[in-house]
Amino acid sequence: MKLGVVILAAGLGKRMRSSLPKVLHPLAGRPLLGHVLDAAQRLEPARIVVVHGHGGDRVKAAFADQDCIWIEQSEQRGTGHAVIQALPAVEGLDQVLVLYGDVPLIAAETLRDLVALGAETPLGLLTAELEDPTGYGRIVRDRDRRVTRIVEEKDATPEERRIDEINTGFLVADRPSLADWLGGISDDNAQGEYYLTDIIGIAADAGVQVATSQPAQLAEIAGINDRVQLAELERVYQRRIAEELMRSGVTLADPARFDQRGRLVTEPDVEVDINVIIEGEVRLGAGVRIGPNCLLKDCTIGSGTEIMANCVIEGAMVGANARIGPFARLRPEARLADETHVGNFVEIKKSRLGQGSKANHLTYLGDAEVGAGVNVGAGTITCNYDGANKSKTIIGDGAFIGSNTALVAPVSVGPGATIGAGSVISRDAPADALTLSRSRQATLTGWKRPQKKS
Repeated sequence: MKLGVVILAAGLGKRMRSSLPKVLHPLAGRPLLGHVLDAAQRLEPARIVVVHGHGGDRVKAAFADQDCIWIEQSEQRGTGHAVIQALPAVEGLDQVLVLYGDVPLIAAETLRDLVALGAETPLGLLTAELEDPTGYGRIVRDRDRRVTRIVEEKDATPEERRIDEINTGFLVADRPSLADWLGGISDDNAQGEYYLTDIIGIAADAGVQVATSQPAQLAEIAGINDRVQLAELERVYQRRIAEELMRSGVTLADPARFDQRGRLVTEPDVEVDINVIIEGEVRLGAGVRIGPNCLLKDCTIGSGTEIMANCVIEGAMVGANARIGPFARLRPEARLADETHVGNFVEIKKSRLGQGSKANHLTYLGDAEVGAGVNVGAGTITCNYDGANKSKTIIGDGAFIGSNTALVAPVSVGPGATIGAGSVISRDAPADALTLSRSRQATLTGWKRPQKKS
């Protein structure tokens, strides 16, 4: 059967108190709508339709690479009205599944079960049982436990409000039947809106057997209306990710203080300390250890490497058995070979460090090619930018760069060369020789410091 997915994402989100459309607020580093689109795509539907409203241009721009149809609901008149706007976009399909752009944790497995119900009956509904159903529409059943209708809380009687089975909003329906049922709904209710839920009563009155299923976890159906709820679901999501990592062999010092906002691939025996943030695509080799308070984004860390406390690594590749930090920063296109050492307050950008090379203190390496076995002394910088252009520094294997050296690019330091401490090197330094540039030291005897005048 050809499945169409309709995602309702037109809500204003007033309680977020933000100029950003609600469905663009991030959860685990991704917009809420992105999580819902992922779940929908895993069903491999024939078509995905997103109904947008407030901030629609921003929403569309954020998902410009997505293969979906965008429908504007210029006037927000309820969920039923929103689905009516989407009906022309699902013409010719067999089933329609309705999702919500602000309910980000819905699982594809739960949706598959719901769609399977829709293959057996014209209407399938996802429900849940809550200890406190306040605020939700209630599922009304007859004596034979057949669903007869859904009543919104504002329209419910005291007896109906005691029902603990609630409507989650997720449903799957036969497309032609859905169109017919939507034609029968009205806005004669407390909100003056067209409720999608009204089709349940219409279908039941027509003798349709309404099938129901329930999610594996209640968090799947939790919507987000304000920043408190957003923060609560963030922790739910992060706990899920943490548990998956630990079951796969990763040691987390404290699962409650770990945040993954991208995709993490790990090999066995990785250890991660507290307050580590993962963004983008990150790969950690076997036995990698990550110290506390580190940010890793779009990087690859080789086996046996230790990232010490308070490091920021972005767009970098680090080889095996290296040691980074503490307080080191690796910027995009930093490429560190095996057994390299990068210490405290060292910044590396668009540079390569050869095997076994070290830059242990207070150093900046930018646009540099550093060979194997090089020692870069404290306070060394590559002066790679002249205010208009970037130039390259090349340091050969086995070179020794003395402390407080400025290498003015473009410049080359030959293999085995030694650069004396405190030098400014603006011309190529030959291999296997000492090169230095510093003023001759002098001592003036009998000199006295100036004194203040009385």
